Amino acid sequence: MTIKSLQYLIRLGVFLTFLGHGVFALYTNPNWIKYLNTVGFDSETASKLMPVIGGIDILVAIVILLKPYKAFVIWAFIWAFSTALIRPLSGEPIWAFIERGSNWVLPLVLLIMLQKKNQKYN
Repeated sequence: MTIKSLQYLIRLGVFLTFLGHGVFALYTNPNWIKYLNTVGFDSETASKLMPVIGGIDILVAIVILLKPYKAFVIWAFIWAFSTALIRPLSGEPIWAFIERGSNWVLPLVLLIMLQKKNQKYN
């Protein structure tokens, strides 16, 4: 398998993660309201904000699949790490964070791959 093929698989993984989460958020997954409550949003605001978050997630998914711009990949890493971390902060066990490791590790690996590619050509 080539590095290019591996990068496409990683991009596909990020795409699927963000598309899936985006669709759940777009339709205001009621189980996720508590995560926004944890960072200070009341339930009504969280319900209104969630479809916006879903739209952003879907946009990030599509961009990373088609052309992984560094800013989008950085956002994917930060957002996925933060949303995984919010689970234990909201009272769930640390395992809720750990099991979501691939959600943020894949964008991080993609970011490293993009950095290496840029170094190669500079």
